Amino acid sequence: PSISGIYAGGLGLYTGLSSMFSTHSSRNTTGILPSATHTSDMDSNKIKGNVAGDVPVHSCRIRVGRSIDGFGLSPGITKEQRKGVEALMKKAFANLKGDLQGTYYPLTGMDEKVRQKLVDDHFLFVSGDRNLQVAGMERDWPEGRGIYHNNAKTFLTWVNEEDQLRIISMQQGGDVKAVFERLAKGIKAVQESVKEGIWKRTSALNKK
Repeated sequence: PSISGIYAGGLGLYTGLSSMFSTHSSRNTTGILPSATHTSDMDSNKIKGNVAGDVPVHSCRIRVGRSIDGFGLSPGITKEQRKGVEALMKKAFANLKGDLQGTYYPLTGMDEKVRQKLVDDHFLFVSGDRNLQVAGMERDWPEGRGIYHNNAKTFLTWVNEEDQLRIISMQQGGDVKAVFERLAKGIKAVQESVKEGIWKRTSALNKK
């Protein structure tokens, strides 16, 4: 369970208050020093080995958070900015092809049958998280929020939940490499349409 946490409403706060965030992360994250920096490597060819086929793994899921440069972060984002993120992502999703192609479902005005299907598939995120509410991250609910998934239901993106984007790859069984390959492919495809905000610290905007 979460012991403590800090949210910032914009990139400038993470840099301007870097000493505070670094100290907090070092105290609450084992083994990470204030001097640490984040390294991202999405090359699936570097993954050696996999979960053996006879291991009883029910399913595998890998997910990451992303923020888009030019928009406020969730605690400080305005209603107009949140709608702007959603509009940008709708265009990005429309450009996804092949096994990433699918459908975006906005939470606003969602048909009850669609909502129930997403609940049954365990895809739908809902309001009511006390931490997010206290941080002001559920303002104007549910406007500007939604869920995208591909036709095979193995690639998902949550829009404007806790992060601006929560990108998820998953499938039945224990083929971790295949799940990671799809995640890397999906992130690359999304990056072709949006510019992601990146912070160099290990305790970055999207640290999970």
